[in-house]
Amino acid sequence: MQIPLEECAPRPLKHELADYEIRTVVEMGWSGKENGELLRLMNQEGFTILLTTDQNLRYQQNLQQARVAVVILVASSNKLSDLLPLIPNARRVLDIVAPGEVIEVGGF
Repeated sequence: MQIPLEECAPRPLKHELADYEIRTVVEMGWSGKENGELLRLMNQEGFTILLTTDQNLRYQQNLQQARVAVVILVASSNKLSDLLPLIPNARRVLDIVAPGEVIEVGGF
């Protein structure tokens, strides 16, 4: 399963999830795409999970209709050092999240 990592997350984060096929939005050639267009591109390419740090995405898009699961990493900042502690829980969530679901990891 390929999982796009949205631009707002640091690119090196993908190396922490090496057992998943993580591709950055930049690698996909989707830089600068608005969320709605990004979700459409994901559907066209067969992606079903988006990994992001954008906590507002769920309020801006109809994710049920988009048939995309969203895993949101919630930390005090988008710095890699703040996101790294979330990786073990993110792995568990990536294994169980279903299209249309939004699951936050962290933020406790």
